Amino acid sequence: MSKTDNGSSTNFNLLLIIISDLTRNKLRVLLYLMVLVSAFAVILSTHNNRQQIIALEKHMQEKDALDVQWRNLVLEQRALTEHNRIEALVEKHLNMRRPTVDEEVVVRF
Repeated sequence: MSKTDNGSSTNFNLLLIIISDLTRNKLRVLLYLMVLVSAFAVILSTHNNRQQIIALEKHMQEKDALDVQWRNLVLEQRALTEHNRIEALVEKHLNMRRPTVDEEVVVRF
């Protein structure tokens, strides 16, 4: 029984020594805690920065895709509004044609 009693009293004494050292060196403990808080803040800041960069890259890819789609739509609009195409559709669907020289009428005031 004396072995366990000595072991528990040594652990208790060691705990008291640690607590007394911590209370004597309050400035060191405070500085140590501040270093830990600062390290944790750096970790959070880095994580947040990486998440923002990932979101930015995702938005840039979406912007590029929309830009390509817009360019394709502009090309399609130009092709659809081309004069020759409109003229061919009018002739085909509405049976319209260009008047001949004999059919032209000049109106003078």
